[in-house]
Amino acid sequence: MKSNLMLFCLSLTAPLFGFAEKRNDNILHPQNLRCEYLDNPLGIDILKPRLSWFSTSNQRNKKQTAYRILAASSLVKLNSDNGDLWDTKKVLSDESINIVYSGKKLNSGDVCYWKVKLWDENDNESDWSEPASWSMGLLSKTDWKGYWIGLDSLIGNDKQFSLSARYVRKEFDAAKKIKRATAYICGLGLFELYINGNKIGDQVLAPALSEYPKRSYYMTFDVTNEIEAGKNVVGVILGAGRYFSPIKWDQHYGFPKMIFQLNIEFSDGTRESIVSDSSWKITANGPIIFNNEFQGEHYDARKEMPGWNQIDFDDSKWIDAERVGNPSEVLSAQMIEPIKIMETINPKSIKEIEPGVFVYDMGQNMVGWVSLKVRAERDTKIKLRFAENVTKNGQLDTFNLRLARSTNIYIANGNGADVWQPRFTYHGFRYVELSGYQGKPDLSTIIGKVIYDNIRTTGRFSCSNETINKIYNAAYWGIRGNYRSLPTDCPQRDERHGWLGDRSTGSYGESFIFDNNALYSKWMTDIADGQKATGSISDVNPTYRQVYSDNITWPSTFLFVPGYLYQQFGNFKVIADNYNAMKKWILYIRDKYMTDNLVQRDSYGDWCVPPKDPFAKSENDSTRITPGSFIASAYFYHCLNLMKNYASLLKEDEDSKVFASLSEKVRDAINNTYLDKNIFCYANNTVTANAIALSFNIPPKEIRSKVFNNLVGKIINDHNSHTGCGLIGQQWIMRTLTDNGNPELAFKFAANISYPSWGYMVENGATTIWERWNGNTDPSSMNSHNHVMLLGDLIIWLYEELAGIKADVKNPGFKNIVMKPNLLGDLKFVDASYLSTFGLIKSNWKIEKEKFYWDLEVPANTTATIYVPAEKESDVMENGKNLSVVVGVKFIKYVEGRAIYEIGSGTYNLVSKIKI
Repeated sequence: MKSNLMLFCLSLTAPLFGFAEKRNDNILHPQNLRCEYLDNPLGIDILKPRLSWFSTSNQRNKKQTAYRILAASSLVKLNSDNGDLWDTKKVLSDESINIVYSGKKLNSGDVCYWKVKLWDENDNESDWSEPASWSMGLLSKTDWKGYWIGLDSLIGNDKQFSLSARYVRKEFDAAKKIKRATAYICGLGLFELYINGNKIGDQVLAPALSEYPKRSYYMTFDVTNEIEAGKNVVGVILGAGRYFSPIKWDQHYGFPKMIFQLNIEFSDGTRESIVSDSSWKITANGPIIFNNEFQGEHYDARKEMPGWNQIDFDDSKWIDAERVGNPSEVLSAQMIEPIKIMETINPKSIKEIEPGVFVYDMGQNMVGWVSLKVRAERDTKIKLRFAENVTKNGQLDTFNLRLARSTNIYIANGNGADVWQPRFTYHGFRYVELSGYQGKPDLSTIIGKVIYDNIRTTGRFSCSNETINKIYNAAYWGIRGNYRSLPTDCPQRDERHGWLGDRSTGSYGESFIFDNNALYSKWMTDIADGQKATGSISDVNPTYRQVYSDNITWPSTFLFVPGYLYQQFGNFKVIADNYNAMKKWILYIRDKYMTDNLVQRDSYGDWCVPPKDPFAKSENDSTRITPGSFIASAYFYHCLNLMKNYASLLKEDEDSKVFASLSEKVRDAINNTYLDKNIFCYANNTVTANAIALSFNIPPKEIRSKVFNNLVGKIINDHNSHTGCGLIGQQWIMRTLTDNGNPELAFKFAANISYPSWGYMVENGATTIWERWNGNTDPSSMNSHNHVMLLGDLIIWLYEELAGIKADVKNPGFKNIVMKPNLLGDLKFVDASYLSTFGLIKSNWKIEKEKFYWDLEVPANTTATIYVPAEKESDVMENGKNLSVVVGVKFIKYVEGRAIYEIGSGTYNLVSKIKI
């Protein structure tokens, strides 16, 4: 297993180093140019987008002191240093993120090419960067010349929750030489776009999910090379997705529909648009006879229509597309990377469990589907079923899928070897059952396709503890598998929702592994779109299942996430954009539910607290269940403090005073109502109650240590140094233990292998994180084996406390890095890196023979405050010199076994003496 884990960790290294190739000179070099945190985005609808770049250098203490941006309307002009759109000239600034475009106004369809050069602390001037670009989308409703088309009814064998795909096509002539062609499309629920038989783009399950009554997302494609002189054809396949309800308790919005526009610019300067209207032809009589995101996809190859998406196809039996109503108030550009097939994996084994029925083990709980390769006689019906588990006799265990059948069917046409994979469904699975196959399949008959949003893997972590490595690996697979244009709760059963409570701090931890800034910014828009006029926020967003329970903990995620995005990415805009919606929720809760300065509104309590009996569905001992009334008031207090800080950042001084005053009243009411001053505990003295009280800074200063000592005693004596927390407490417990002086107990949580613990999960075969601590013995059907909610703050803790990579809250986005690794338990090494908004941060430490070796890297144009474990300051060395005399290093002080320094950018190889 160790070799596999090391290979996994090394595989994460590859995407980290492609951006920042360093040159061996004394000059800064700008690289990794991005627009709105995206790489060369097409069709954006932000009029003044934010630009960013890395500064790279092999030298130490390199700082950007100035920059110059050129933006041009063509690559030719840019290469000639003609910034006809924008020339900032030399700007004295060290800023390299969130530089707002302030050039000429850009109109729909315009392309902007840009580059940047830098000056360093010695006023050395860099070369120009490689060019980057972005293009504008269709910026107003009037820019859309066509209208929505589709079939607004069941047709053929369609039924409720059982829909055939719609095939749509349109032929057109392009008589002149083409200079540029751009396609804009939104197809709901899902679409695939073809031009002249070629699929456009490699995205799957597009477009992004949204709060459909409020907003739908369109995508933009450069199709210049796809349009030919003369006849051309556009073809689109429309799937059900989440727009046509996949399950009885989800919202139903309507039938598949699309809006399309192809803008063609000819070489002679003339323009033409091909748009969706009633002249398009449509049929539901194609080979995708059933598609449902939860149930699966059925493909009848006998109904294939060769050439349907090519010119001169006979579509005389197709019907005219109907003009249908607009699905949404707003049609917005999709500003996140699309979902793609990100990896392929081969099955590890195959077993015939009964005649003609074969079960594959993929070796990993994954999200996506399998590609099927067969040679079968006509009418052969091959069935693929998916599940996370198998029973003792090797059959699929589908109990936890509930109403999701997760079944794909392929009917052969007998024309030879076939390779097929679904388009409009996906599954969470480790095991695949194959039946109906002619002959005996082998391991090459199926190939696993792993799908998730095409976002960078930015983090890498490994250590000397193999249990922690396995947990991290399971977290990595679980997190990415639940990125489906929003963070979902699970990928396998009849749910797959954006439950807010699952990601309160999960979003923060995930940001170390994945570049999830754009994804979570988009999800904040989904939540704001789903907010009622009263201010109420659903526990699920988008509100495919409407859960406006007005509890506190789940909606509070709407206030947590913007702060994390600001801290981790320097993304202040997400706070500004959502401030009014956040404020509306706070005031709604205050005015409707506050009594005696407490808000005791709760729906879920400490969800999924580990039952003492691992074979029980839930814990029924009231002494182990935190009162929801306390959790609600504590969370509301924390939300008020967040809003106080946001208001201050936005210069909303009066709001800040109101939030500050109210938060103090709530804190006093909590202490008066829930604090037991005899045993120094909160509520009924659960681990969760005391942990969140400490984390939210509720206890008076004079008793804080006593509350913490009580918490530690509770964990050790009542829980045998294991977690006693469910979803709520687990989000704070690791940092609470560490921040208050007992990181060793937090390490035990991370390294435990007995129940309840993450280690227990992986020791019992988990390759993703379970929904329940006792996921292998819990008899309930609500028992996903791919949930991330119980990760809590573990990933945060691994990076910030073990690796020592933490953003300085006063300098967000890792402009200054706090590097303070904890040497805990039997750890011999930690090796981690993180690709921040400024560049790559590394922290690789090991302990050998009473010496601490620390190799670290700080990106150019940033600084770091480092805390070096050492017996005394004079024991900290680099290359035989005391670190304090090294150029660019400033010694601050020696405190509690650590020498503290301020350092500039560069790589460092430190050695110090320590006591073991």
